[in-house]
Amino acid sequence: MKIQPLAPEYITLYEAPDPAHFHCYSPGMARFSDGRLIASYDLGGTGMANAAGKKYKRGENGWDWQGQIITSDDHGQTWTHRGSFPFMHARPFIAGNSAYILGHARDLMIIRSDDKGETWTEPVKLTQGEFWHQAPCNVHYANGCVYLVMERRVSFKIRAWYVGELVPVLMRGRITDDLTRRANWTFASELPLRDCIPNVETDPKIDYFGVPFYACPFPEGTIPAPERGCSPMGWLETNVVQIVDPDHYWFDPNGRTFHLWMRAHTGGTGYAAIAKVVEKGDGTMTTLLETVPSGKKIMFVPCPGGQMKFHVLYDTITRLYWLLSSQAIDSMTRAEKLPKSRYNLPNNERHRLQLHFSKNMIDWCFAGIIALGKTPLHSRHYASMLIDGDDLHILSRSGDDRARSAHDGNLITFHTVKNFRHLIY
Repeated sequence: MKIQPLAPEYITLYEAPDPAHFHCYSPGMARFSDGRLIASYDLGGTGMANAAGKKYKRGENGWDWQGQIITSDDHGQTWTHRGSFPFMHARPFIAGNSAYILGHARDLMIIRSDDKGETWTEPVKLTQGEFWHQAPCNVHYANGCVYLVMERRVSFKIRAWYVGELVPVLMRGRITDDLTRRANWTFASELPLRDCIPNVETDPKIDYFGVPFYACPFPEGTIPAPERGCSPMGWLETNVVQIVDPDHYWFDPNGRTFHLWMRAHTGGTGYAAIAKVVEKGDGTMTTLLETVPSGKKIMFVPCPGGQMKFHVLYDTITRLYWLLSSQAIDSMTRAEKLPKSRYNLPNNERHRLQLHFSKNMIDWCFAGIIALGKTPLHSRHYASMLIDGDDLHILSRSGDDRARSAHDGNLITFHTVKNFRHLIY
């Protein structure tokens, strides 16, 4: 029997007025305790500079109306626009009685709302003179604190996509504190990729696993086929999880270990990159690699869709981890044989959004396809999700026939999987 998508129908939250010059990115969501949903996304494209008569930028990397904020009080059926903000790659989250949106305009930027998203403070910089990155990945709560990851660029040698120079930084703030103040955040130590893989910038001493899939020499990467490039190896777009099963090899009975699950940029498919952060008694947080029982360090783990941005969500009712990711079905076609409608390398499919569940973050059970684009141009990717009672809401960066590319979509779409826990078997 042909599989049926779980949530093919959608509500359009944003539609680009000129898809050739306007694109939309970074959909993120959060839920208040009373059920109100808050969502954010950002706009980009060559049309930004002249839109609505605005011909200026705020800071180095964002128009002052680039980010958008909307809320819904009817489980996502209708939405109200609440404001805009001057940064990108943002995600909303709830802490105590306040809502926040955290992103970057090179430096980390944050805004706060104390009236459930209706009005917002002026943007505040949490850093000065730095270069940050991320995507709206998950937010974790433990020990009276909120934990999330942003990624700092620590060097500027790569002359292609710079993910090999991004370092995941776990950030912790008490939910009762004012998180627009830098002093109320603790940042974990930094673990660069070059410290994990010997000679990663010259000749990585990795064999037998096919990592990286394409030669991607430092610092310029490679071009496997015209207009299809592979930048040097990297990790990015980080989720944070805790292992809660006492029988798991990586369980910490003190509740002070957090695992970072990251998109693995290697040109391959089906695995993610991981690290861990351990909180010490003095409150500092140290980032390091995890080990397996043999004593060997582990950096790559099985993960369906780990080659693209994914979203991890832990459900306390089922005690399962849920994974929302992009399904790859054609990553072994030679790059030069791909049709023009396919974006970049063979592992970069973006039009099949899938759902899995797992008890341990390693072994994944297929739950279903959320949505299928009619063509590779009809992207359904870079999605975020949250639980609303018995339902799973999903916010997707999407496209249709008018999209500039699978990467530069023209839609933000909202999907719902009803009674999603019934998918467990």
